[in-house]
Amino acid sequence: MALDRQTQIDLYTTMLTIRRFEERVAAEFYAGHIFGFIHSYIGQEAIAAGVCGHLTKDDRIVSHHRGHGHCLAKGADMKRMMAEILGKKTGYCKGKGGSMHIADFSIGMLGADGIVGAGLPIATGAALAARLEGSGNLAAVFFGDGACQEGEFHEALNLAAIWKLPLLFVCENNHYGVNTPASYSLAAGEITRMPEAYHIPNKAIHGNDVEAVYEAAGEAVALLRRGEGPYFLECKTYRWHKHYLSDALDDLRPREELESWTKRCPVGSYQARLLREQVLTREECAGIDEQILARVEEAYRYGLESPYPEPEEALEDVYSG
Repeated sequence: MALDRQTQIDLYTTMLTIRRFEERVAAEFYAGHIFGFIHSYIGQEAIAAGVCGHLTKDDRIVSHHRGHGHCLAKGADMKRMMAEILGKKTGYCKGKGGSMHIADFSIGMLGADGIVGAGLPIATGAALAARLEGSGNLAAVFFGDGACQEGEFHEALNLAAIWKLPLLFVCENNHYGVNTPASYSLAAGEITRMPEAYHIPNKAIHGNDVEAVYEAAGEAVALLRRGEGPYFLECKTYRWHKHYLSDALDDLRPREELESWTKRCPVGSYQARLLREQVLTREECAGIDEQILARVEEAYRYGLESPYPEPEEALEDVYSG
């Protein structure tokens, strides 16, 4: 499928936005300006960009602990995201949720989740709601290979299959649950064998190729909108950082493996392709980068200058209004 120039530029811009945002967050974390846990999405940008490129704000998504990329690809406000990560009251969750719990219902982002696999049943409910609404909308859930070992993974597959829900399962297979390789922890071997057991159509693709992701996601979304769901998409990728950012020397992945995957950088390889095919010039790439870096700087300044919540505000928002 040949993509038009604007779609290619949009995909590249989304990926580069995620990359620059995550680089700044990592830099501020290591500088001691961000507290708590940060799970970097660097290396996996093509998946969020490729999938969310087909979704409207009325389609709902659910993310996981490594969720900044999904938020940005779905259209979340970078300023409110940065403020939340910095623990400020102008953030999405008023500084109470932090990096792993950003949500924006107005754009269909039902939230990231710090519990492995916990987004799967939430997304199943969102897909059921979409079907009952009869709007032609859908739900998508992002999760890692580690979530495929959880009980709710199989519960979600089963319910989605028997109810024929408009639910897109997006497995971001980065090959490790923390430091445990999927080759050891998943007895099924190939992840797609599991949705096959529930008679769910599926496809495994190279998750670092944004156009491959976009094409596969487009086929899946069209199927879901026709009422022929669910669908399971496995995107094989690799995270550049360890499970979460820290100064501890606890990344046990083979160094040569990491180096091999970084050479297949989704952002850099796509930029090279767009330059080669004369979709963009080097000057245009530099201009896009400059604009993104300015947005990231503005977002960080906004978060930095925002106030922290008052201690008594911890008792607010415990119950829904």
